Amino acid sequence: MNVAVLGASNKTDRYSFKAVRMLREKGHVPYPVHPALAAVDGIPAWTSLRAIPEPIDTVTVYLSARNQEAIANDLLGGGARRVIFNPGAENPELAEQLRQRGKEVLEACTLVLLSTGQFARPAAEAAT
Repeated sequence: MNVAVLGASNKTDRYSFKAVRMLREKGHVPYPVHPALAAVDGIPAWTSLRAIPEPIDTVTVYLSARNQEAIANDLLGGGARRVIFNPGAENPELAEQLRQRGKEVLEACTLVLLSTGQFARPAAEAAT
């Protein structure tokens, strides 16, 4: 599964760094997104969600709500079927807009989902 990590960090103590690493360890293809980084844990970083050349199944968000304004249109218009708002990234207004566009929205910790085997495919994909 292709997973974009918005707000990815190259600081090893950050949850977004740990998510990139764990996604790869669990067999997913992480796409770190950060406008100022070249790579995260040896994986090329992308300047924006729309810059990623591959279809994205899930977007996991590590940006606070106040920092999501710049990426909201990319999330709303993108092809990802699922968006995960990690703790501290919750944004009820954006979440509702995503749901209205048919996207699955979770307020959950990506690391916990991966650690407990609950990350799985988005519900819409699993149903097909």
